[in-house]
Amino acid sequence: MANKVVLAYSGGLDTSAAIKWLAEKCNMDVIALTIDIGGVKDIGAIQQKALKVGAIKAITLDARKQFVDDFIFPALRVNALYEGQYPLATALGRPLIAKLMVETAKKEKATAVAHGATGKGNDQVRFDVSTAALAPELKVIAPAREWGMTREQTIAYAGKHGIPIPITAKSPYSIDENLWGRSIECGVLEDPWIEPPEEVFAWTKSPTAAPDKPAYVEIGFERGIPVSLDGKKMDGVSLTQQLNDTAGQHGVGRVDHVESRLVGIKSREIYEAPAATVLLKAHRALEAMTLSRQQLRFNEKVTSELSDIIYDGLWFSALRQDLTAYLESAQKHVSGTIRVKLHKGTCTVVGRRSPVSLYDHKLATYDKGDLFDHSASPGFIHIWGLPVKLQARIQGSQEDKRGTKKK
Repeated sequence: MANKVVLAYSGGLDTSAAIKWLAEKCNMDVIALTIDIGGVKDIGAIQQKALKVGAIKAITLDARKQFVDDFIFPALRVNALYEGQYPLATALGRPLIAKLMVETAKKEKATAVAHGATGKGNDQVRFDVSTAALAPELKVIAPAREWGMTREQTIAYAGKHGIPIPITAKSPYSIDENLWGRSIECGVLEDPWIEPPEEVFAWTKSPTAAPDKPAYVEIGFERGIPVSLDGKKMDGVSLTQQLNDTAGQHGVGRVDHVESRLVGIKSREIYEAPAATVLLKAHRALEAMTLSRQQLRFNEKVTSELSDIIYDGLWFSALRQDLTAYLESAQKHVSGTIRVKLHKGTCTVVGRRSPVSLYDHKLATYDKGDLFDHSASPGFIHIWGLPVKLQARIQGSQEDKRGTKKK
């Protein structure tokens, strides 16, 4: 009896070819696991395709709520952006897929799991390391890393075996999408000088074709988590989907990023992330209202660390869990409503309010009613500047120390 392997199956080129390859080269029975974390158009058709290509069983799971609650919103609370640009959509989806693969493998008594990641990308790390953290006894197989075929050869392999695929040599883009964003690579995009053709975008209108009239959305947060849109309470999946639609119609959420991959190379990636763009900007604006300067500055360090942890495939590490625990405390007062203006590809925060805001109008105003004690400033400045004044008097001007010529 052949050993069983659970394959994370998207219905795309590499995973479709992998079903045939695993059966032929590894003599394994393939259980195709398709997980909907957003962006799956017809999960039933993908399931039937897996069986047609040669899987002995095809399982489908709707994990959108789990993805939003356990992965997207925890990342939002820390404003996670890799290299300040990428909202980490794919990077957040991979550990959840790995977790569900492991659970399915144990249930189906499989000895291995498999994925469609290549040998030069980040996803192989995310799948392999996540599996090792959750079930080190399982073998991990990455056919696209082992078979040595180029993308064109993989397309030819699929054609030879009668495997239907969603791309052609004339449209060779590699696409991944979920609720938090859509990524596009390969083809002409591999030349970082070439402007991305409009055909690569599916979620966002060109800013030039977006409506002339701006749209306004109001996002309500509780403890750093978005809970309402325009005053209406919504679950995380519905809220994210609606923001993707609304912001995308106004051309918001396009990212053109030359990023530093974990494996040591640079890669040009195109992303569409309308909801992520809006929610990240709104969340930062609310934090600015409700957190102290010291908290905000420390959170920047946590943001940088957690963004790298997520990108590098270490979601199930102890450090990620520790930093997430810190967020439970750091976000307890990040509650309120942010109003955002969407217009011609731009996303601008134009209104803020919170019941626990640290913004006090009576202290901030320059008009009548100003309660700030101006007379206290000279003493404060004297004490604050005392170390600088003392050092200058004893050791001389720091300008002189740098070799600035005196006139």
